[in-house]
Order: sequence, then structure tokens, then C-alpha cells
Amino acid sequence: MDKEKIDEIYRENAAMIYKYLCGLTQDIGLAEELTQETFFQAVKGIEKFRGDCKVSVWLYGIAKNLWYKELEKRSRRKTVPLDDMIPSKENVENRSMDNLEKIEIFRLMHNLDDITREVMYLRLAGELRFSEIATILRKTENWARVTYYRGKQKIMKGMKEWKEN
Repeated sequence: MDKEKIDEIYRENAAMIYKYLCGLTQDIGLAEELTQETFFQAVKGIEKFRGDCKVSVWLYGIAKNLWYKELEKRSRRKTVPLDDMIPSKENVENRSMDNLEKIEIFRLMHNLDDITREVMYLRLAGELRFSEIATILRKTENWARVTYYRGKQKIMKGMKEWKEN
């Protein structure tokens, strides 16, 4: 594949892959690293792409596998001291209500089961169609729609409860 075609694939897909990984990782720096690694792996293995799905679906699969590898690597690491995980008081006090709502939505998404959370991230951050989500996760399109709907309902219920408190 020529350089121009690879550049075009990158331009068309990099932002979506980055958003997807931001949703999964909750870490901008890590999402940037994994996005670059996704495209590095794609270029390195472009001859393995069979063309039986869209390039974007193939790239999401690579990104998902890289995230799983990162999770495995992290599970083998030692734990971080609690002091390093607590945000400074100044940062917390400066957040707006919009930011608090966004945090609550991500918290609620984080509490979903793994597969529902992944469907939500693919749909919301990755802006994928249900057919593409189904292809990535090797399920039916209807399954992807139902899983997304149920996840959305749980988040909406959680937000309602959060706002009432």
C-alpha cells in the first residue's frame, strides 16, 4: 500500500480511534500513545487486512486489542499509593457543574459490565454504527442495539438519581 493511501486512512480514522481509546482508558496521554501504536501496528500488518470489513472496523479491533494488552500489563504492576490517586483540592473545587455531570456519566459508564461499557464507548466515542459494533464484537446488529439501549437506560436512571441527591 502506498504512503498516500496510508496517510488518507490515518486522516479519516485517527480522531475516531483516539476518542474511542479516550473513552476506554480515561487517560488522554495513554489514549494518544495507544492511537499511535494502533496505526503503527496497522501499517506493520497492512498485508493481513483481508478487506472483509471496513478499515475503520479493523482499526478499532487493533485498538481494542492494544487496550486489553495494556490492562494485562497494568494488572501485573504494583499498586499506586493512594495519595497519588487523589486529585488536589484546588482542582476539584474549580470544576463546573457541567464537568461534574460529565464525570458522573463516565462513572456510571465505568460501572457497567465490560461488554456494555465497550458498546457504549464504540457508539458514543467511536461514533460507530450498530452494524460496525456488531462486526467488532462478533455479535449481531440487533444485539448491539439492545445492549446499547440497556446501557443508556442504566446511565439515564443513574443520572436521575444523582441529580435528585
